[in-house]
Amino acid sequence: MNSIKGFIVAGTHSGCGKTSVTLGLMAAFARKGLKVQPFKVGPDFIDPGHHSRAAGKTCHNLDGWMLSGEVLRDIFSRYSQDSDVCIVEGVMGLFDGFSALEETGSTAHLSKELNLPVILVVDARAMARSAAALIKGFSEFDPETAIAGVIFNRVGSESHAQTLQEAISLTDIPLVGCLPKRNEIETPSRHLGLITAEHLEDLEGKYSALADWVEEHLDLDTILEALPDIPMPPRFDELPMIPHTRIGIAQDEAFSFYYEENLRMLRYAGAELVPFSPINDKELPPDLSGLYLGGGYPELSAFDLAQNTRLRRAVAEFSKSGKPVYAECGGFMYLMESISKGDRVFPMCGVFPFRSTMKDRFQALGYKEIELSGDCILGKAGTAARGHEFHYSALADMPEDLNKCFLVHGKNGDIKAEGFLTEGNTLGSYIHLHFASNPDLAKNFVEACINFSKQEKI
Repeated sequence: MNSIKGFIVAGTHSGCGKTSVTLGLMAAFARKGLKVQPFKVGPDFIDPGHHSRAAGKTCHNLDGWMLSGEVLRDIFSRYSQDSDVCIVEGVMGLFDGFSALEETGSTAHLSKELNLPVILVVDARAMARSAAALIKGFSEFDPETAIAGVIFNRVGSESHAQTLQEAISLTDIPLVGCLPKRNEIETPSRHLGLITAEHLEDLEGKYSALADWVEEHLDLDTILEALPDIPMPPRFDELPMIPHTRIGIAQDEAFSFYYEENLRMLRYAGAELVPFSPINDKELPPDLSGLYLGGGYPELSAFDLAQNTRLRRAVAEFSKSGKPVYAECGGFMYLMESISKGDRVFPMCGVFPFRSTMKDRFQALGYKEIELSGDCILGKAGTAARGHEFHYSALADMPEDLNKCFLVHGKNGDIKAEGFLTEGNTLGSYIHLHFASNPDLAKNFVEACINFSKQEKI
């Protein structure tokens, strides 16, 4: 039986520097010639894009609220098979998840599900002996969460590092190392989080600098040697179906937010996924039976999207033909009449008879559970699934007679109607659904595309 090494990089809180530390570790281990498999706890799309580039292998989300423990273990096992080390970046603080009262969805929850040790990143700015109290509190809050070591980040000087080393000796947690503050290598962010890999220049240089930072101050070999071996039994995955239908998938700097597992499940259900760029392409790929328009930053590319009138018209005609179209968040915005930014209005596809307008504060943030209130391209009425919603845009000029097929159950027990339908087979929503929360979603969407193709040929 093969075995691998693996660990989780967790933080005491958001903003402690765990993403920079994670990227540095991934890039450094990859530079040593190891096959690094990256994962990300939670629903985020942006960090996985950076992980994939830094590690050289596609990152996969592991979300303990959207997905069952069985599915989490299956995803981890599937993509870890041919790796030397698996590095999982946590979400928010170690114990932060769906609720303040229990652990579901937290990094600690995932650590237990996968039996992975945790390396805790502590922002040590303006902290000395108090660091020991903080670490002791984290280790004793939930003794079942295995904190294997601590990395102090943003350390001010060598004497500061020495003080922190003395302080942590008051706990039972070993020190992995101290990383000095380096403003020039911290990854910049904007309204939805970090700036996406597609929008950053000199990525390789940034990852290389992070690897240098980590290699200079942490002993990578010692980290690996201290980690327990994780047995990896051989897998016998079913082979994907021979493609029976072609589904166009929007992929460019405006649209890049997709759960990798969603794409895999569509392929396994019999779809050939054909990428196209709403920014650059003048027409849709040929012989498509459906479209999948994911999220991203269409507001940042609104001018370029608006300028490409031929592609906007092609998407509108595709939708009007009745072929299945599924659009999430940014893809949903692209199908509206327009995107407004301040006093500027950028025309979009006009499939939905309303527009989106950008706001200064986020308009929605959090996990969502949906139930289909009627039949649609994702399934029959009563079908349930889980997802996540996060956006700064709001809907405007909404007609009163819109057709909706989602009943959205919020965290506080509230229920609202969402999931907008056109007269054809176009479904748009602000919610990013994770297909692995209900495998029937991918099968149903592919089946809808296949069935429409058959009807066209009759």
